[in-house]
Amino acid sequence: MVHRVEAEIAGKKLVLETGRMARQADGAVLVQYGDSLVLATAVASKQAKDVDFLPLTVDYQERAYAAGRIPGGFFKREGRLSEKETLTSRLIDRPMRPLFPDHWYFETQIIASVLSSDLSASTEILGMVGASAAVTISDIPFNGPIGAIRVGRIDGKLVAMPSLEEIEKSDMNIVLAGTAEAVMMVESEIKELPEEAVLEAVAFGHQALQTLIGLQKELQAKVGRQKRSPVAIDRDEAFEKQLRETLVGPIQEAILISNKTERQERLDQILKEKIASINTGEVDRTREIKALFHELEREAVREMILTKGVRADGRGPADIRPITCEVGILPRTHGSALFTRGETQSLAVVTLGTSDDEQRIDSLEGEWKKTFMLHYNFPPFSVGEARPLRGPGRREIGHGALAERALKPIIPSKEAFPYTLRIVSDVLESNGSSSMATVCGGTLALMDAGVPIVRPVAGIAMGLILEGKRVQILSDILGLEDHLGDMDFKVTGTAQGITAFQLDIKIGGLTIEIMKRALEQARQGRQHILGKMLEALAAPRPELSTYAPRIVTMKVKPDKVREVIGPGGKVIRGIIEKTGVKIDIEDDGTIHIASMDDAAAKEAIEMVNMIVEEVEVGRVYVGKVTRIMDFGAIVELRRGVDGLVHISQLAHHRVKSVTDEVKEGDEITVKVLEVDRQGKIRLSRKETLPPPAKES
Repeated sequence: MVHRVEAEIAGKKLVLETGRMARQADGAVLVQYGDSLVLATAVASKQAKDVDFLPLTVDYQERAYAAGRIPGGFFKREGRLSEKETLTSRLIDRPMRPLFPDHWYFETQIIASVLSSDLSASTEILGMVGASAAVTISDIPFNGPIGAIRVGRIDGKLVAMPSLEEIEKSDMNIVLAGTAEAVMMVESEIKELPEEAVLEAVAFGHQALQTLIGLQKELQAKVGRQKRSPVAIDRDEAFEKQLRETLVGPIQEAILISNKTERQERLDQILKEKIASINTGEVDRTREIKALFHELEREAVREMILTKGVRADGRGPADIRPITCEVGILPRTHGSALFTRGETQSLAVVTLGTSDDEQRIDSLEGEWKKTFMLHYNFPPFSVGEARPLRGPGRREIGHGALAERALKPIIPSKEAFPYTLRIVSDVLESNGSSSMATVCGGTLALMDAGVPIVRPVAGIAMGLILEGKRVQILSDILGLEDHLGDMDFKVTGTAQGITAFQLDIKIGGLTIEIMKRALEQARQGRQHILGKMLEALAAPRPELSTYAPRIVTMKVKPDKVREVIGPGGKVIRGIIEKTGVKIDIEDDGTIHIASMDDAAAKEAIEMVNMIVEEVEVGRVYVGKVTRIMDFGAIVELRRGVDGLVHISQLAHHRVKSVTDEVKEGDEITVKVLEVDRQGKIRLSRKETLPPPAKES
């Protein structure tokens, strides 16, 4: 039996339907909004896995047929997930993961498939809502549902579920998810707005998603199944009490070791010795010991912060680790910087390219080009591990996308700086927020490359410890605090405002009041980091690297573009072959000439100017005779532009035959007599010749 519920969201009807498609899944919901449809399914295995973590996988996939397209490539079928699909899979996973109960060790898979798209930028949101609804009506335990919404701001007015056209006009693009009580996840791109504007948008979005939560509860009331129970864990309280008495002291001492590697080695040693001392008989209690050890470590770190205001490395809650910035450290790159904050280090490198280097994206919305890219790499040695190198995973793609969004608002327009820009961040050390180190290093590398950025951007990662009414917000968190804390809140911005932020909550949610406090503390930390960066390089370098291509932009009349290109591209190919430059011509007459050689670029400019230059009446030109006719000669003044020298204008005396004066291939001097309305040019050779001698 098919069941449907519906509500109006931002002026359009949103429908949740179940019972028609994918009926063998534990939960399946078809979400429709306008002409966009997303099918979300949830399935959990019947047997628990022998693991001590939540085995959850989430995949969002776009079918090309959804937009009436056939995939590109040789095989003409969808391949591995695109970057957008990967990022959306993360958007669905992040707010839902904390809401599954402890000890849920059953393999759980959520798949959101786009079946139809009206290209309105809503399918990611529908995937998030559908995934939550599918789990909510299934027998899988879940402390949801969650709602999701996109928020924009146009001319100072907040807009829910903006279209693609509205997003282009908006000065913010925020995707927000949360429960009825609190915010769970925020992902955003912002054009240097103050903290107050961001908070207002988050509060607006949280209010807007309440309707979506109510809709899911309504569907659950109709078709929801009895929830299964997590794996039952028998706890030996006497054994745990004995372990606590012997482990609390050593763990508390170990977490005070400021060096990450030494601290972890000491903790591993304590755990190893305890396992060895207890597992002397036939019973293996390793799993119990590890579980309690992790619990005690978490308690010790959190209690020390809440009670004493002291962190594992000795800092106070708002303190920032020591920062060093070096620029221009790679001699042959276009721009480079090494940003180090504590035990986190990013080597950021900028490369300037031409239009040939633009990234071409094939998506449901069609094909488009990117002129700014940021790629983040996280090699295993950055955390002291040895494992095979693989292509970028979801974490690398997600961190790179966050850093790219953070820097995008300060990248100059293509009209002002006609280069394709690529930043690569190689993380060389990691102990807390390498993505924010990437933002800082990327800014310095851009300035080192001479890119005229709007303003420098810095980033900081904030944490949270929340126990009842006790709250402690942490600036510049360590990896340990990220792992054992309740929040990972990354904020980037300039001295004037926020450019991006990303929020992930590991508890039931975050109130607006705590977020307000975190944003203010982040602003202060961000200003401190910006100050350190500007000590290394105060402004973009005035000149580009000698190894970077020079791009010169010139403008010609649109009706001259065809002349520059020539028949079959013959003219432009000739310029490229002679000078060695790269040339990109746009329909509006904008011409970009790129070359490593200034002289070659100038020669190409002169050649283009000669082609597009208007012929002036009365001006003298040197042209080439290209055709002989009975009544005159055709002379090419420049490539694609020619005129007629009538036989009467070849010489002062009467000419019987044109060939008596000129032949094909001759270069002669001519004067322009007239350019008529049709553009035909009348020339004279006679008027460039000395007058005949007078008879005595």
